[in-house]
Amino acid sequence: MNYFNQESENLIYRKLTEADIESWTAFFKDNDRLAFLGLDLAKDHETLSKEWVWKQLDRYETQGFGHLALIEKASGNLVGMAGIIPRELNDKLMYEIGYSFKPSAWGKGYATEAARQMKRFGLENGVADAFISIIHKDNTASMNVARKNGMEMCFETQFMGMDVFVYGDPAYQPK
Repeated sequence: MNYFNQESENLIYRKLTEADIESWTAFFKDNDRLAFLGLDLAKDHETLSKEWVWKQLDRYETQGFGHLALIEKASGNLVGMAGIIPRELNDKLMYEIGYSFKPSAWGKGYATEAARQMKRFGLENGVADAFISIIHKDNTASMNVARKNGMEMCFETQFMGMDVFVYGDPAYQPK
C-alpha cells in the first residue's frame, strides 16, 4: 500500500510539498466554486494556498491520509488535489473522498477519474468498506462526480457552517 504514490489513466498522485503552494494559488483565482469549501475568502490567494497545503502536510503526519497533488501526465502540471480524509461526522468516523481542481482543469473528467481512483485504492487496501463525499447543497458538479463514483445522497447535515449533502456508497447506512 502506497497511498502517496498512485497513478491513473491521466493523472499522477503524489504528496504535496511546500513547493506546490505557488502553483496551487491559481485554484483561488476566477473560481466561482470557492463558496462551497467553507474557506475564509477575505484572505488573499497566497495565504489560502499556504493554509491548504500546510493542512494536507499536517494530515499526512497525523492521519496518514489527506489530499494528494494531481499531476496531469500530458503536461506535468499540478491540476488539482484529491484524497481520502478521515472525518468525524455525526459522532462516527467516516472516510471522505474529496477533490478540488483548478478552473483550467474543469470539464476534462479528472474529478471523476481521481474520485474513482481514491475509492478503488481505499477499498483494495482496506481503508474502509464504504466512503462518503461531503458536498455543499449547491455544488451540482461535485454531486455529479459522486454519482459517477457509485454514490447516492444519504442525508443532509451541517458541516463547517454549511448546508451539505452527504453522498455515500449504497451500502452505507448512517447510524
